Amino acid sequence: MEPINWNEFFSPILLSLKVAVVSSVFVLLFGGLLAWAMSRRSFRGKTLVETIFLLPLVLPPTVVGFILLVIFGKKSWIGQLMETFFAQSIIFTWGAAVIASIVVAFPLVYQTMKTGLASVDSYLEDAGRSMGANEWQVARYITLPLAWRSVTAAYILGFARGLGEFGATLMIAGNIPHKTQTLPTAIYIAVESGNQTLAWYWAGAIIFISMVLLLIVNRKAKN
Repeated sequence: MEPINWNEFFSPILLSLKVAVVSSVFVLLFGGLLAWAMSRRSFRGKTLVETIFLLPLVLPPTVVGFILLVIFGKKSWIGQLMETFFAQSIIFTWGAAVIASIVVAFPLVYQTMKTGLASVDSYLEDAGRSMGANEWQVARYITLPLAWRSVTAAYILGFARGLGEFGATLMIAGNIPHKTQTLPTAIYIAVESGNQTLAWYWAGAIIFISMVLLLIVNRKAKN
């Protein structure tokens, strides 16, 4: 058995957790707002818009990564704007891994939040409005408390999806040790280089984290 360099072992784990935490917060807020808006409005082309929202769920991760590379690359105006703001390109940074995780996790979070919000009795929301509550107060005191299971599940699913993201992350963030190397890319490189021991340790770490997250989701669903 090959000796384990513990600094090398923990680096992608900590980076993956950081990326998953940051991306899951952003995708929950963004996905929640869009789910709330789409579940309460009907307009022409709504089906097409929702289809676009769900596309990252069925597209190959490399295709998602390629599109993100074009959108945030130095030749795009978005990439140039971000480079001016951050004083460096977002490509091949841990921020790029966050963007990739947000995009691939969005469909799961959006669909889970939309289902949860749709399950809230609209009569209760209307009753709050009739008593003078504005939309923010209705959402804060009625909708979200009644849909808290879906909100919790959406966050955990977004976190888990961001933690396990590989293809799009590799395309847009690369695999730079101690900088952009997340757990999935680290496992891939370890296997490619023949370091089975390190690959097994990392695989065990991500399996353990994923199992804990699924246990939490299942427990919340039963309560």
